[in-house]
Parts: sequence; C-alpha cells; structure tokens
Amino acid sequence: MKGPLLLTIIVVPLLGCFSSCSNQVMCKHPVSYRFIHGRTAMLKNGIAIAPKSAPVAVKKAIAAGNRLQSKPYKWGGGHGCHIDSGYDCSGTVSYVLREAGLLKGSITSSQYFNYGKKGAGDWITVYVRRGHVFMTVAGLRLDTGWGADRSGPRWLTQTRPGKGHAMRHPAGL
Repeated sequence: MKGPLLLTIIVVPLLGCFSSCSNQVMCKHPVSYRFIHGRTAMLKNGIAIAPKSAPVAVKKAIAAGNRLQSKPYKWGGGHGCHIDSGYDCSGTVSYVLREAGLLKGSITSSQYFNYGKKGAGDWITVYVRRGHVFMTVAGLRLDTGWGADRSGPRWLTQTRPGKGHAMRHPAGL
C-alpha cells in the first residue's frame, strides 16, 4: 500500500508541473520594438514616455519602470522590500506590476508561469522562462539584462531572442 501512495505523492505534482508548462503560449519570434504612433511608448534619454491613449495602469507601469532606470542589478532585489537599492529580473517585473495595481506582493520568475492570462497582451506582456523574466509595456522592453549588458532594470529597444519564453499578460491589458 505504501508503494502506490508514495508514487501518487511524488508523480501527481510532477504531472501538474508538466501540464502547466506545456499548455503555455510560447514566444516563437524575437522580441522587437517597432514604434507605432499612439500605440507604443517612446524612449528619450533612457526614460519611457507612455502613449496618451494608454490605459491608466499602463501609464503607471511606465512611470514605475522609469523609477528603476538608475538601479543596479541585485540578486533578490525587490523581494525583501518594495523599495530597494537594486532589483533582479523578477523583482523588477513585480515592482512595475505592483505599482500599476496589477500584482499584490512580489513573485519569483518561475511563479510568472501562472501570472494573469496566457499569451501576449495588448499593452503589457510578461516573458518568462526557467530562471528569467522580463516584460514589454506599450511595446518597450523592460529587462535586467541580456547578452553583455546586465547592468540592471533598463528600457531597451534592441531586439532579443524570445524563443523559449512563455508569454503571459494582465487580464484586460
């Protein structure tokens, strides 16, 4: 009797993980910035400017991302306290979503596999893979680093690979 019970305790949670990972909407293309007037944010001297037509939550998310632009990368940053001296990838995304009223608390990168709704959003998309998360807000990418630049939370217009990332978004955005 112990054998089947032990098997159930170990295997069932693993199957749940595999099914939650396998039914994600995966990014198949690079994440690229393409300016569309009235629809995407503009980047001027490292500061994002929200489109006038953007929903309030998107404007709040962009303002929050702007406050992080001079912060360095700090492993675990943004998790122990909301206002921190530096931020890691999930701390950055959590801070922005919290400030926009789209998340309570702070979550790790792997927890973003269950955040919001599946697929790309109209205004905000969270890209998550094992060990990393970044986001786009009104078309601009907010990332703590990719390639040689791992300096901390920054708005970026450079294209980065998206393959292997699940896409999630806040409901309605």
